[in-house]
Amino acid sequence: MHDYQRLLVLSLLAYATQKDLSAERLCLLSCIDFGGLKGESQAGLTARQSTDLWLNATHLSNDSLFGLHFGESLQVAALGVVGELIRNSRTVGEALTHAAAFTHLITDIIDMDINQADGAFTVHLVPTRSQEPEYSLIRRQILDFFMAFVIHEIDGLVMQKIRPSTVALSYAEADQLEYERVLRCNSIYQSTDYALTFNSRYWDEPIVMANYELQGLLLQKVSTMDRVFGTTQKVSDRIGSYLLANANLGIPSLETIAANFNTSPRSLQRKLQEEGLTYQRMADSIRKSLAIHFLESGKHPIKEVSYILGYNELSAFSRAFKRWTGTTPGSYQINKQGYISEKA
Repeated sequence: MHDYQRLLVLSLLAYATQKDLSAERLCLLSCIDFGGLKGESQAGLTARQSTDLWLNATHLSNDSLFGLHFGESLQVAALGVVGELIRNSRTVGEALTHAAAFTHLITDIIDMDINQADGAFTVHLVPTRSQEPEYSLIRRQILDFFMAFVIHEIDGLVMQKIRPSTVALSYAEADQLEYERVLRCNSIYQSTDYALTFNSRYWDEPIVMANYELQGLLLQKVSTMDRVFGTTQKVSDRIGSYLLANANLGIPSLETIAANFNTSPRSLQRKLQEEGLTYQRMADSIRKSLAIHFLESGKHPIKEVSYILGYNELSAFSRAFKRWTGTTPGSYQINKQGYISEKA
């Protein structure tokens, strides 16, 4: 299984775990080798296994909108290198264009197309297996998942809530209010097509955390990578990558990280201790390095840096920065840039 697809399956199991379901039981019911999946030795899932996994998760969660809610919760880091590419695009339009180009690396049952016209752009989600009986059983769940994921992940890229002007999809009238809530749109139309239409002003909205040099490297990596994760990769490296990829959403708790890696907090702590680290040290290190990077670049006001790193109060960020460096963010910026972009 390609690591992109494997990460998505693991993310589904992690979300199911948060819904008080057993990942082991879901895999057993779906004839999936859970140990192999965690150990990165699981072969590619068959259409039957994939169908059963979605169906069992939906049934056991007692949530007929499991896909919609899963998409609402998923973070772009769960898409691996493809997610990093999306995060480091210059604009929303560029990110969506890249997402459409590499959707086939994440799933082989959905294609994404984008059209621009008349002051708007539309994201179309097109099933590639609509005629296969085993796929039709989960068609709505997977399409709902991608609809919600597209909207909610853009939020993290631009630091604002994005709202589509219209939505087209197939849904039950009894679920209309929940679709309106998750998709943030009152103009939802019954259709056999799945499409999100946005005002064109969002197309050129800059992505706050964009890194153009990294973007180029990621493009090369996505184009050539076709393997599973190396078995020698350290747990700390994987956690570090996850934290960097989601720094704009704040540093998650140890419990959240453990759920994303389908393990217990205690097991994760033990593995980090074996590498001479603790989760708190890693989280502080990531925050410190990102804070220094943003302040030295001179491109972000101190308040924005504080927000990016997940601090609700500027004073809390200032105290943390002084603990890391012995000085305040404002003083640090004076020393490095010779001016103050915003007082700490």
